[in-house]
Parts: sequence; structure tokens; C-alpha cells
Amino acid sequence: MKKALIHDWYYVNGGAEKVIHSFNTIWKDFEHYALVDFLNESDREYILNGANVNTSFIQKLPTSKSNHRKFLQLFPYAIEQFNLHDYDLVLSSSSSIAKGVMTNQNQLHICYCHSPMRYAWDLYHQYLEESNFGFLSGIYAKRVLHKIRMWDVINTNRVDIFIANSNYIKGRIKKVYNRNAKVIYPPVDVVNFELVEQKEEYYFTASRMVPYKKIELIVRAFNNMPNKKLVVAGDGPEYKNIKAIAKSNIELVGFLEAKELKIYLSKAKAFVFAAEEDFGIIPVEAQACGTPVIAYNKGGTRETVIDKETGILFSHQNEKSLIDAISDFEKLNFDPLLIRKNAMRFSKERFEKEMHDFVTEEYNRFKAN
Repeated sequence: MKKALIHDWYYVNGGAEKVIHSFNTIWKDFEHYALVDFLNESDREYILNGANVNTSFIQKLPTSKSNHRKFLQLFPYAIEQFNLHDYDLVLSSSSSIAKGVMTNQNQLHICYCHSPMRYAWDLYHQYLEESNFGFLSGIYAKRVLHKIRMWDVINTNRVDIFIANSNYIKGRIKKVYNRNAKVIYPPVDVVNFELVEQKEEYYFTASRMVPYKKIELIVRAFNNMPNKKLVVAGDGPEYKNIKAIAKSNIELVGFLEAKELKIYLSKAKAFVFAAEEDFGIIPVEAQACGTPVIAYNKGGTRETVIDKETGILFSHQNEKSLIDAISDFEKLNFDPLLIRKNAMRFSKERFEKEMHDFVTEEYNRFKAN
């Protein structure tokens, strides 16, 4: 079986790239494709076992390394230029464009969908507001996104089987594409997070500081609880604004390396998470440390956090709802061993077995027909 693995793009080592790492653990002989590849060597070794990636013409465009997304209008054309007709199996890892690769009836195309294209669908209005386009550039952006949406729906016929990374994303795939999907939760390296039963007196949150992560909301809530300490990790466009509003009970520690992040996660009284995420890896990592999670009750976290057993789920993305959740949290006792046991459901080993078995079964069925 000759196999191709196509990912949207390679430029950071994020959650989607951890999925790619597991794909390359399961199958060692993929040929790799992506719109662009700007990984450093250490990330390349981890994610791709050092393999090279076949990239599109966007790789060579001026400023693509600093901002490849500015070429959004070219993405559909670029992805369709990959000639994959020699492969028996095409596995796409897509939250944007990869699933649009062209295949034929003699090939099985399985898409592991992290999400339908967020900025074209559910985050469309938020994306336009936060981009601060002028009048003419705003009209152009809306036109581009309109055409992208049409292309995005049409190319769902190129996918034979969808796999969703959560039931939440399964629902969005059904809503946007009218396609059913198999759910296989993404891999979380839970065994590398140490259980710590004795917690310290601080709450913790960590994220890239962009609007939809809602770090500002968390900080404003703790501004109203001066007797509770909050530690905030991460950087990004909103860092200066958040630092400016944070009161003395809030400590911003910036970007943390993995080793430091684990220490903060493991010793925290609770991990606070206010974003609506497709799955959300870091709340699972927190639970692997025996740390309860206070999370927004929407998206993937409602599938990974058990309310009043491994954390508290709050219903509204506002300060009052979060403050009430923290008040409820402090009235309850949580068992770190039970919390860690819940996290083990999302292990890397479980993901790799489920993916291997599902893809093998579907490929054998495909070849038999």
C-alpha cells in the first residue's frame, strides 16, 4: 500500500502536529505533502521523523514564511496542484485546506478533520472584526471567504471517509458538509505528565494570547477576586493588553518550555480554560497531573471534563459565570487519582491503536469492493 499524508501546513509544533507525529509512529512510509513547510530541525525530527515535505508554490512566495495565510485566495488552486494519483491511500489532516486534494476512484481518501475551516464558517464574523479591514479590503476579504466556502463544500466529495477529533466536530462536519464522521479523539501524551496529589494555592491558565482563547476574560474575572492567585502562561498579540489590566494577584510568566509548563500544571489548585475549543489538549494534560479543570461548557472540553468529578463546567463566556464556577469549585473536594484516570482515556497509545485498526479495516473493505 503506497501512502500519502497531506497536512495543511507545517510551521509550528501544535496539537495538529502531535496527530501527525502519531500517524508517523503508526506508519513509517508516508510521502508528505503540505502547502508550506517552515519547521525547524528539532520539530521536523519529532513530527516527521526528519522526513522532507513536498510543498506548493506558496512556499516560495515573498513573505510566506512570516504570514502564509495572506495567500488564502490561492490555497484551493495550490492544493489541487499536488498529483497524488500513484498512491493507494491518501490520509489528509485538515482544519483548512488539505482535504481538498484531488483523488480518483481507485484511491481511498480518509480525512482526519480537526475542524471545518474556522475562519470561513463559525468564526467568520469574528475573523472580520478582529482583522480591522478597511472598507475596500473588507469587501475583498468577504468575497474571498465566500468563494472559499463554496469550494470547501464542493470538495467534500473528494473525501471518502471523515474522522472527527470529537463529537463536537462531528456535529460541525454534519452541519457544514452534511457528512457523517467517525470520532477518534486525538493523542495526548498523558504518561509524560506526573501525578501530584498535593496542590498549591494558585489557579493556572496557559494559552496563546489571541481573542478566542478568552485569556482576558479569565484575567478580568480574577481581578474581581483579589484574594485568589492566578498564574498566566503564554504570549501572543494580546499579551501587552492583558499585562496592562492584570492586578497584583495575577502573575504573567510568558511563554513556558514544556518542562516548566508541566510543573505549573501539576501543582495548580485548578486549571482554568474559557475557550470554545474543538478538543482542547491542555485540559486533558492538566487532568493527567491530577489537576481539576474549570472550563467553558461548550466544545471538546464538555467531552473531556466530567462536571463535579474532574472539574467544573460553566455555561457562559463571561466573568460572572466563571466567578460562580470558581465559587462552586471551592465548595467541593476532588480526587486527583480519579482525575488522572479520566485523562488516561485520551492516551497516545489508544489513539494509535484506534487509527491503525480503523484505517486498516476501511482500506481492506475498499480493496475488496
